[in-house]
Amino acid sequence: MNAQRGFTIIELIVVILIAGIMGVAVMSRFSDRGVFEGRGFLDETQALLRYGQKAAIAQRRTVCVRFSANQAWLTMRSAAGDTACGTHETPGAGAPDDEVLLTGPNGVAPFTVTAGTSSGFSPTPAVFYFDAVGRPSAGQTIVVLGGGTVTVEAETGYVH
Repeated sequence: MNAQRGFTIIELIVVILIAGIMGVAVMSRFSDRGVFEGRGFLDETQALLRYGQKAAIAQRRTVCVRFSANQAWLTMRSAAGDTACGTHETPGAGAPDDEVLLTGPNGVAPFTVTAGTSSGFSPTPAVFYFDAVGRPSAGQTIVVLGGGTVTVEAETGYVH
């Protein structure tokens, strides 16, 4: 006997329908880029704050956390025991005389995070610092558009 093998037209149509339904469900999750940018910027901001706190402890120096409407960066005080952060508007302009831009883990570029086109801070957070033992100068609640909030606990510096 010579039996033919293969899929019936009904089976092929059902598979195509299921793939189409799954495609529509997945595409709806990827259609709003702002949500992904906001969440990514939130995660980067948390990482920046945690790195700043750890750098303050490791270097036994005050690390200043600075913000603009769509960017955050770190500077470190030059001398141990200095706690006040000087004025500093943008990371590209260098650091105040008594501070240095803190570089990231690669040691080359200043450690900054920049929001995408549909994300940023609302409102722009105030400058604060981590002292030599990792305590922040003040508790912070940082709102990221499309991403949520980052909280820095006042007493411990815990970032979540």
